Parts: sequence; structure tokens; C-alpha cells
Amino acid sequence: MNTGAKDVLYRVRYFLIPYIVILCACLVLKLFFTRSEIYFAVNGVYSNWADYGAPYVTDIGDGITIIVLSVILALFSYRHAFLLVSSYAITSITAQILKYSFNLPRPKAYFSNQLDKIHFVKGLYVLSVHSFPSGHTVTAFSAGVVITYLVRNKMWAVLLLGIAVAVGYSRMYLSQHFFEDVLAGSAIGVMVTILWLSWVDRREFINSPQWCRGLLKKS
Repeated sequence: MNTGAKDVLYRVRYFLIPYIVILCACLVLKLFFTRSEIYFAVNGVYSNWADYGAPYVTDIGDGITIIVLSVILALFSYRHAFLLVSSYAITSITAQILKYSFNLPRPKAYFSNQLDKIHFVKGLYVLSVHSFPSGHTVTAFSAGVVITYLVRNKMWAVLLLGIAVAVGYSRMYLSQHFFEDVLAGSAIGVMVTILWLSWVDRREFINSPQWCRGLLKKS
């Protein structure tokens, strides 16, 4: 059982510290370049292999991925599965509330008069509305925090952070989101998840023997 926010922060420090460094670097970048400049800088660097791989990378941040991972975790620990799926639910609800509150256009709509200058991945359906924040990025960073919190070897945090960053970049590469959407999504995924874990994993029920077992671990 954790003892509160300090305990959670300590357990996820190998994810959190490099994330803060990356976030600060991105915020500095934002000070020097406009939304359009950053978007076209990302959009202007593409390749056939990236066009092929980016949709698969972006699917890592899909809710179906989290559900599948939660089912696998439930084989060994109901607690672990609950922490992952509940964090996904809380952060996703937060993201959806913000999406519909801001209702900002995505790149396809924002640059509707410059579509001939944009590289789109062939065969991919590109959305036009509810751009802010990036839901896939929220999910990827939230999952990264939860898994870092749960695993014994905290050095997995480096890989998990790298995957989360790749998901965020893929959302920009695929012209589904702006730089700002991804930054906000990462912050929501990290902060809301840490707050949620700090509260829920202190509850007695989730640390009971019944919740610490799984489908394959009966005792």
C-alpha cells in the first residue's frame, strides 16, 4: 500500500524526471516557434516506412490496447489491472471533457486552405474537430506512469517514456494533432494518473488479498 503522493512520485521518478526535462525543452521550443512552424516542420519530414509504421505506433495509445493489457494483468493481479484500467478511464474522461469544452480544429480544418502543402498518409482517415488535447497521448503517458509504478525494475521507465513520446509524435506525424495538443495530453496523462494512484492505491479494498490475486493466482 502506498503512503500518498510522495510514495507515488518516488516510484515513478525514473519516468517523471526525464519527462519533465523533455516537457521543459518542448515549452522552450514553443516560445521560439509558432504553431504553424512546428506543424509544417514535423509534416515536412516523412518517408514510406514512417507512413507505414506511424499508424501502428499511434494505436498503442488506443483504448483497446489498454483493455487488452488490463485483461492480461488480471490473470496475475486484479489490483494491477484495476489501477491500469481505472487510470485510463479517469484520464480519458478528463481529456474528453476538455476536447468538447475547447472544441478546437485539428490540422486538416485549421489549414483547410493549405491542404495541398500537407503530407497525409494514404488511406488514413484524418479527423477535423476536437483537437485539444490528444487523447492517444493522454493514454500512452498514463499507461507509462502506471506500469512504471507497478514494475519492480524501474529502469523500464525509460522504454515506457520512449514509447509514450513516440505515440505523441505519431499523432503529429499523422496530422491528427498539433504540438500543443500532444504537450497538454502528456501533462494530463502524467499528472492526473499520479493524483489518481496517490488516492486509490491507499484504499484498503484494493490492497486486500482478494484484489492482489488474479485469475491464474488464486492465493
